Amino acid sequence: YSFCTLLRKRKPRRHQMPSMHLIVSGKVQGVFFRKHTKATAESLGLVGWVRNLPDGTVEVMAEASEEKPLNELRLWCETKGSPKSRVDGVHVEWGTEHGNFTKFTVTK
Repeated sequence: YSFCTLLRKRKPRRHQMPSMHLIVSGKVQGVFFRKHTKATAESLGLVGWVRNLPDGTVEVMAEASEEKPLNELRLWCETKGSPKSRVDGVHVEWGTEHGNFTKFTVTK
């Protein structure tokens, strides 16, 4: 076999889903922020998780088949949040899938 033939016979790479990692700061704990984030993520068809961090921030890991719903969740975190929350900042990191998520959950 030639080198080119071997390259053609390799299995194609599996499609990687875009992912987004957020750290949300402000008054975001004790105000149902995780519950509302989960509901919003589910309505957008996202999978992943949301959790409180010891420093008072909230961490979100989300994946989707395309970037648009991820951007919508990011925008929701930045501009809306839960009714009693106050978001001071959102740190965003983009990547490709991290886990084998099947749904969106609230974790501890």
